[in-house]
Amino acid sequence: MEFTTDMAQPQAIIDLFRATFTASEGAEEGAVIGDFVTALLSTTPAEDIFVFSALEEGTVHACAIFTRLRFAEDARRAFILSPMAVATAQQGRGLGQKLLRHAFEQLRGAGVDVALTYGDINFYGRVGYQQIDEAMAQAPLPLSYPEGWLAQSLTDAELTPLQGAATCVPALNDPALW
Repeated sequence: MEFTTDMAQPQAIIDLFRATFTASEGAEEGAVIGDFVTALLSTTPAEDIFVFSALEEGTVHACAIFTRLRFAEDARRAFILSPMAVATAQQGRGLGQKLLRHAFEQLRGAGVDVALTYGDINFYGRVGYQQIDEAMAQAPLPLSYPEGWLAQSLTDAELTPLQGAATCVPALNDPALW
């Protein structure tokens, strides 16, 4: 498996998300996430997005998209993982964890201080995410599942509260996604 850090195959990435979320959550959710990924890839400035993919023989089997999350009174560079997908046939083999470890290494190299996500602590906890509350980092929009608000420091420093109001990239600024 090869890991890449570019958007050389945007349609394949969109198709992966649409198919994976359709298989797990139904056609309506698959369409929502497919449209969300399309918007992320087409409207987010290059300096505000990282796309990490796992490929084998040119086929995208997993993808993790991180976009900038700004905190009004904090100089640290924070990025949020949203969304992530592993092709249904590839799940349960550790591919998602391997991809995220690769992503964290690349993010550290790019000077990112904090990685956040909004999801399943049972999965994301395996790669270092910790459950947090909004005293640690305010979410940009109301959380429908506060237990899924997660973060980790990508530096040697302990994670401390991120200061100020949070803003995300426009494609993620949709209450239905939170």
